[in-house]
Amino acid sequence: MTTVNNFIDKISNEQTALLPAIEFRGEIRIVDQERDIAAACKHLAGETLLGFDTETRPSFRQGVTFRVSLLQLSTREVCYLFRLNRIPLDKAILKILEDRRILKIGADVAGDLRSLRQIRHFRDGGFVDLQSIAPEWGIEDKSLRKLSAIVLRQRVSKAQRLSNWEAATLTDKQKLYAATDAWVCTAIYDRLLHTPKIKHPEL
Repeated sequence: MTTVNNFIDKISNEQTALLPAIEFRGEIRIVDQERDIAAACKHLAGETLLGFDTETRPSFRQGVTFRVSLLQLSTREVCYLFRLNRIPLDKAILKILEDRRILKIGADVAGDLRSLRQIRHFRDGGFVDLQSIAPEWGIEDKSLRKLSAIVLRQRVSKAQRLSNWEAATLTDKQKLYAATDAWVCTAIYDRLLHTPKIKHPEL
């Protein structure tokens, strides 16, 4: 553990843009056929820590919304992209999402879970929201991009956020964006755990 907490509380968009980009360097596995769900979930079930995120096709028309298109679950080495517009939110996937023994790290977890429950109800377990715990380290900014900038001193690209997540084939840039968003949550969490929290004076 580092002995000093040098995290700043906030960072501007301009400062963030000057930082080097961070990208997932591991293996990305697309799960878009029902027969591949079991093997993916078997691998994930053996982990104790996963990065978590979802993507939804953007709507540019008022009153038109779409269901969540993609679920990302990432180990430190492999990220699985479950294309929920192609496959069901299977019981094997729900077992991972409900397992309290597997920590799933995300940002704005409640919003992602709400989107997933529009497909199928489940009882989540083992989720950690970086936005909720960051203040314990004196960090006030809440977006994943800002958290990465403050904690890792690296910038998460958001260039693909408004792309079509229900496209017939995801582009390499979409895959990398989605995998990075999930994986970087584990990197931020690991760094936080190895940094002292801010000690608040007793009231």
